[in-house]
Amino acid sequence: MINFRYHVVSLAAVFLALAIGLVVGTAAANGPLAENLNDQVNKITDEKQQLRDDLEQSRAELKKNADFATEVAPMLLNGKLTNRNVLLVKFDGSDDDVDAATEGIANTLETAGAKLTGTLTIKEKFTAATSSDFLLDLADSSAPPAVSGALPAESNGVDTSAALLAAVLVGKSGAAQVEGTRTVLSSYERNGFIGLQGDFKTPAEAVIVVAGAPASGKDAKERNAAALTIASRFDLAGRVVVAGLSANGLVSAVRGDASIAKSVSTVDNAVTAYGQVAAVMAVVERLGGKTGHYGIGDGATSLLPKTVSAANGS
Repeated sequence: MINFRYHVVSLAAVFLALAIGLVVGTAAANGPLAENLNDQVNKITDEKQQLRDDLEQSRAELKKNADFATEVAPMLLNGKLTNRNVLLVKFDGSDDDVDAATEGIANTLETAGAKLTGTLTIKEKFTAATSSDFLLDLADSSAPPAVSGALPAESNGVDTSAALLAAVLVGKSGAAQVEGTRTVLSSYERNGFIGLQGDFKTPAEAVIVVAGAPASGKDAKERNAAALTIASRFDLAGRVVVAGLSANGLVSAVRGDASIAKSVSTVDNAVTAYGQVAAVMAVVERLGGKTGHYGIGDGATSLLPKTVSAANGS
């Protein structure tokens, strides 16, 4: 009969055999295996360093490009918009880069000699579908007599309110401010639809609309359509350039609409110094009666407008 001692000895023999096998196997494979692992680690390390070097090189090239664009801006734009009034419109809640692009464009407008009449911020509440009735009531109650008859009839709140804002903020060169402008602006600001920066004492001849990423979420379609409506309404009142961070969103919508694309210029890289220069050059071009689409994205015909002459008052 097999006793307990026999089982113990058998198990000990099995474990001893396993241990010997591991030792022999490790000894046999240790050299090639370790060498192979070391090679892989070294390769990954080298690739990681190469990526770091490439990133630093790209950053350096971007900085050089930005510096170059900043340096040539005065040569391209100096005096091209002297005594011309320009309004900036931006959409709130889209991207921090929108603020940076807006600031850069404002500085570039100053380089060109333009007078910035103010910066109008379109709040997210303005483009919400649920705000339509409130916007209609607000337009009806605050519209000055001089423009109330020109507002669209049987329209939605975004369309009517955008038309009203454009009517009081945009006009031909030398036009006087519409009486009641401050009342209109205060009404929309007080109700959380817009933000205001500047005095807005003089109507603008041209408008740069700075747009970020397209809206997302369950009401994205309505919000994106509202953004296009706003740009279109300002276009009916003056000369408009849409400056986007990319070729998506509002820039894409304008370029994709053959009718609007004929009268609204676009720039798709407005977060860069090149894009900011292009946006201001496009304003000069629009005031001269021409339209173009610039940048590096789909639908752009060139990086910058061709050299343009100073915009003459009209």
